[in-house]
Amino acid sequence: MAAIARVECVSYGEFIKQKSFRAIESGFDPDLFGARLFDFQSDIVRWACNRGKAAVFADTGLGKTNMQLTWATEVVMQTGRPVLILAPLAVAEQTSEEASKFGMTATVVSRQDQVTKPGVYITNYEKLDRFDASKFSGVVLDESSILKGDGSMRRGIIETFKHTPYRLSCTATPSPNDLMEFGTQSEFLGIMSQTEMLAMFFVHDGGDTAKWRLKGHGRTKFWEWLSTWAVVIRSPKDLGYSADGYDLPELIIHEHVVESGMTSGLLPYMAQGLSDRLFVRRKTIDARVAKVAEIANRIDGQVLIWCNLNEESEKLEKSIPGAVQVYGSQKAEDKAKYLLGFSHGEVSRLVTKPSLAGFGMNWQNCNHMIFTGLSDSFEQYYQAVRRCWRFGQTKPVNVHVVSADSEGAVVANIRRKEIQHQEIGKEMAAHLKEYTLKALGRSKTEKTEYNAIKKMELPKWVS
Repeated sequence: MAAIARVECVSYGEFIKQKSFRAIESGFDPDLFGARLFDFQSDIVRWACNRGKAAVFADTGLGKTNMQLTWATEVVMQTGRPVLILAPLAVAEQTSEEASKFGMTATVVSRQDQVTKPGVYITNYEKLDRFDASKFSGVVLDESSILKGDGSMRRGIIETFKHTPYRLSCTATPSPNDLMEFGTQSEFLGIMSQTEMLAMFFVHDGGDTAKWRLKGHGRTKFWEWLSTWAVVIRSPKDLGYSADGYDLPELIIHEHVVESGMTSGLLPYMAQGLSDRLFVRRKTIDARVAKVAEIANRIDGQVLIWCNLNEESEKLEKSIPGAVQVYGSQKAEDKAKYLLGFSHGEVSRLVTKPSLAGFGMNWQNCNHMIFTGLSDSFEQYYQAVRRCWRFGQTKPVNVHVVSADSEGAVVANIRRKEIQHQEIGKEMAAHLKEYTLKALGRSKTEKTEYNAIKKMELPKWVS
């Protein structure tokens, strides 16, 4: 007689429940004894330790450094093995200094043989190839937006740490303007590959196969899935915590437009597109540098000066007394010395590029910055401004933007992206709040008690 398959019947409610996303915890419950954390930071660290592999997307000034150091220290205590923090240039030394302030130890190293015992170690991303990932029980990516794109750095990081038991990804971004970036973070943590994420939650945006958008019916499921492995927080009040002391000072934008003298026939020349704007920027370097120098030389106090071209950097250093430039081909030790020197107030005028120092550095000690023109990257602009305009800044921050009249609407374009960033950020916070509070163990279900005042009777026709 043929075997008869047994079919297990489940209710529709149970069937739907099985389709829900669940957080698969692979970590431990931390002690956190003596940890110097605010309540929201403590809950996030505890959740991340329990999760084992997690992401903390916290806006600038919310204490990511303290949280990641505490998480790393707890993993060392749990496993008895070292943990490695990867950070941008100069941020490693800054993180080590922060660790001392919070009563922890984090040692800056440049190669594997300097890791001699269990502890928290920090190195720069550029030195990753000098380390053996199998020797570490955990890894932290500081400013993990480095995973964006499809470059060799991203692939190397994901491949190197694919077997590391504990992983933590920390950044103020990924930007809500680019939801696909969550896929690279998820892939690093071993949650889901970017390809799988796109197939599950996204569709091509119209006829452009290079752009994706969330499926209309899948938005809620996407946020629910994200909340199982990531915490997104712009302010403690986003998650119902006290926001005392987390008020940003005023941000004052000053626009300065210099005349380029460029014409197209009888009309002023107006750049069209990225390559055209780059052409205009090269033609107007002297005029913009002169304006930046004029502004910087009349400011009393530290000034952070951003540029995009090497020629701009060289001319700015010569035009501004006391200016020090940090550039790409400079020795790593000199870069770190000047960047930290600006942190300590030893450098009064720092000239550099957002691509070099726009991520990770904490410069609340400065409240004046000047852009020698803008690129079209909103993320670079956002991160550059946030080096000074961040929680913990006590003074209004003055941002001067110098551009040529022929550059077109580059400032307006950045502002449009900023408004989009804020709107999508609000939507993200609203969607994630319920799920995140539940993950952090702070959700409460409100129920209204039902008191029957009349006995229910079935109608006679019901047999």
